[in-house]
Amino acid sequence: MFTGIVETIGTIKEYIERDTSDVGGYGSSLVITDCQLILSDAHLGDSIAVNGTCVTVTDFNSTEFKVGVAPETIRRTNLCELRPGNKVNLERAVAGHVRFGGHFVQGHIDTTATIVSITPDGNALTFWFQPKDESVLRFIVEKGFIAVDGASLTVIDVDDVNRKAFSVMLISYTQEKIVTAKKPVGATVNIEVDLMGKLLEKQVTLQIENQLKGQLSETLGGYIEKMVDSKLKQMK
Repeated sequence: MFTGIVETIGTIKEYIERDTSDVGGYGSSLVITDCQLILSDAHLGDSIAVNGTCVTVTDFNSTEFKVGVAPETIRRTNLCELRPGNKVNLERAVAGHVRFGGHFVQGHIDTTATIVSITPDGNALTFWFQPKDESVLRFIVEKGFIAVDGASLTVIDVDDVNRKAFSVMLISYTQEKIVTAKKPVGATVNIEVDLMGKLLEKQVTLQIENQLKGQLSETLGGYIEKMVDSKLKQMK
């Protein structure tokens, strides 16, 4: 589990497309350097988010570490596009003593998205992203959480009809702390939607399915009405 608060920016030293040296055999690997800030307490097997993707440390020293990249990760993320010299967002998995400044980020990428526009607004920048998998837009809501290349950001606007895209705003401080701010229009980012939206959809879907199967004695409308009444009583 991660918070979406990027700790440091690392540099890709090597991308090994066919690596048989690690346990697990044939696969891909990344070697990332310039990241001593997050390696002082590193251990083999630790989870680190690279551009928001949870990967496992297979080797490390004081300044760099190596991770394996599974085929599913290659298919879902932008890690396969990384080449030596590219910069990446890095965050260690949450420890018990860490303040939770972002939101619950799993490091499980839902899809990639393309930057379709970048607009200055004072000293801030507004980015619009178009997801490769448009179905994730149903989980993205105005003022909700979103993880972009692993950075916890607030959704500014969603257009799931015409542009089929969503926007975030990066303040000047954030622009200096994450790799996204340096990416041009047309570049790819990793997207992880808020887990709560997916959980809620599943619960509602199960309720509807059970209703259709005749397994509930009350209608879905009655179920929702009870939830609303309960919330209103709590607010009084």
